Amino acid sequence: MLGLLLRVLPFWVREPLLIVLGAVLGARITYLAVHDQDRVAAVIGAVFLVFTAIRVRVVVRALRARRNPVPAAPADGAPTDAVARAWAQAQLAAPGPAPAGAGLPPGPVTAEKEPNPWGQAVAAVAVFAAIAAALWLGPDVLPSDDDTSTARAASCSDTEDEELPAVYGKTPRPVTGAELCEALNRPDLARLLGTPTEIATSASGTSNTAALTDGKVAQPEAEVRFDTYTVNLSATYNELSTAQYVNLLKIAGTEGEKDLRTLTVLGRPALLSSDPTMKIEISLGDEGSSGPVQQGPLARTLSVALDSKDRGGSYDITVWSESGALPDDGVLLGIAEKILPTIPLRSVR
Repeated sequence: MLGLLLRVLPFWVREPLLIVLGAVLGARITYLAVHDQDRVAAVIGAVFLVFTAIRVRVVVRALRARRNPVPAAPADGAPTDAVARAWAQAQLAAPGPAPAGAGLPPGPVTAEKEPNPWGQAVAAVAVFAAIAAALWLGPDVLPSDDDTSTARAASCSDTEDEELPAVYGKTPRPVTGAELCEALNRPDLARLLGTPTEIATSASGTSNTAALTDGKVAQPEAEVRFDTYTVNLSATYNELSTAQYVNLLKIAGTEGEKDLRTLTVLGRPALLSSDPTMKIEISLGDEGSSGPVQQGPLARTLSVALDSKDRGGSYDITVWSESGALPDDGVLLGIAEKILPTIPLRSVR
């Protein structure tokens, strides 16, 4: 179809079209070849550019021929100027008034006006320049199939219909897992973690209660997973202050094991600690057996008091990875400074 179209188009439309397409495709392929260091693509781009140079030379020769036309010889090979001079002498020697058109050699009196080649060329370039721009900018402007299928970050699970435990109806009402998930699942969370190119693979939030409290202490949590790190955000609405928790760890003699570090975050007492995650293996086979609970990779947690007076309760931001690698403590501080101000401030008292 394209070959037929090119044969039908006039010369002054076809050639500018080939030049524009060849130049754009050649430059684009060459650019991608240099960017990706692809030798095959570089050869293809060079072929397009050479083809374009040949077409430019053809157009230049055609323009020169139009500016300096050469009279065409008649079919019998006699020179055109000799025929014209003989015709003029015959008309002068003939008696009587000269008929209309005398002095002109036989043939058509007026030649048919040909289309303006420059107008055709400009029109062709204007039309196909738009096509070339679309070919050039299309991959950058239009989303590809990969972008729409894999580059979309995970959204928080829909928990609007979840029935909340009774403790969430108290005043002041604790935040829910859905609210924590919305606060944690930020577009810049991957950048805060130091992995800006990663995209969240899952995000969820649950409205739980603390263990061994008979449902009287709210403990909502949210979790966002990336390929490298997993981030967990939880809120505990008990009456244990950060200072009391530090004293308990010192009495138990575990401050060295947990690598404790006390500090202040957003004007509130805070604590950095380390704990191993728990690894549970569950078999879904016919026997339904499961392995023993084991220690998983080490996790780093930043606990920040719910309010500046440290009257009890805390927000806990925990980060870990399957490989066991942990980000710097500054990463957790940066996450806390971005996320905590977006959570409704609700203390236990």
